Amino acid sequence: MASGSQRGLQFEPVQPVRAYQRIVEQIEEALARGDLAPGQRLPSERDLVSQFAVSRSTVREALRVLESNGVVRSRPGDPNGPEILPFSPGPLRKQMTRLARVDELTLSELIAFRMIMDGAAIQLASRLRTPEQLAEMEQTLVEMRAAIDVDFTAFSEADVAFHEAVARVSRNSLIQTCNEVVRGVVLGLISDKIAHAANSRALMLESLQHHAEVVEAIRAGDGHAAARIARQNLYDYYASYVPAPDRDPLRALIED
Repeated sequence: MASGSQRGLQFEPVQPVRAYQRIVEQIEEALARGDLAPGQRLPSERDLVSQFAVSRSTVREALRVLESNGVVRSRPGDPNGPEILPFSPGPLRKQMTRLARVDELTLSELIAFRMIMDGAAIQLASRLRTPEQLAEMEQTLVEMRAAIDVDFTAFSEADVAFHEAVARVSRNSLIQTCNEVVRGVVLGLISDKIAHAANSRALMLESLQHHAEVVEAIRAGDGHAAARIARQNLYDYYASYVPAPDRDPLRALIED
């Protein structure tokens, strides 16, 4: 006799895996192992058909997916095989934007992640920066100050330049990529609201002041202070766009 748990057990229908998906998986796994590298070429379309023992249309569908994901570039009529492309954060940004749009990622989660990543990058910058890199950060402050009298878009571009300069000093490519992607997703979701807010200029002036304080703390080598100011700046700039019940994780990141 079947047990109660067995009687209630149900399985989901199995989705067949298409051949082109297996091709995509094998090529991506070869990249992950280091067997393929940016700049190298895959075999020609004819050779891929032979190696994978599939139809030409199946190979073309796999290459279409890989090209859409930013993995390869394939030119019609090119006698060589598709070229392996360098990593780009574009596809990752696309996926995170989609997740945010369908509420799998909340704005609170995105901002909290950015507060953590920005704080880490700034803390590293306070120890690793060179005089030239510090001067670059100071120049972005000049550009931010000038942009306030232009519009929010110009200010946002100068702000991006500041955070990119800091992320480069961290010497951590993962921090650079994550910061770039999450910053782009957050701005994509609410930049229009900030640009048209009644206190938009006040927000920009306050943000500029916080950035200047961050640079001073970096100059002094006080990473903890610099990171704390940076997290507070992000909270002040974005928290009002987060529903009140979702702000607790953000407050936890600015409370000592």
